[in-house]
Amino acid sequence: ASADMDLNQLEAFLTAQTKKQGGITADQAAVIAKFWKNHRIKIHESLINQSRWDNVLKNMNWRVDLKSQSRHVDQINTPVAIVEMELGKNGQ
Repeated sequence: ASADMDLNQLEAFLTAQTKKQGGITADQAAVIAKFWKNHRIKIHESLINQSRWDNVLKNMNWRVDLKSQSRHVDQINTPVAIVEMELGKNGQ
């Protein structure tokens, strides 16, 4: 689940597991493949939600400003980056 395998990767992995000494049977591989096909998205979303901290990035805005007036000539046309990030609780 942590590798987020697509169906081709899963099939290759399960085939390797069936050929391994003490591995799984072909029937077990078929059941695992069917389960993964039906529940892959839910499992992946659950892993992502468990790995997040409390706050998530909701929105981000940025811009670059240039000074057009200043007391000192060397400060004119100096770029200034302004970044605004909005954080929120997970699921809100």
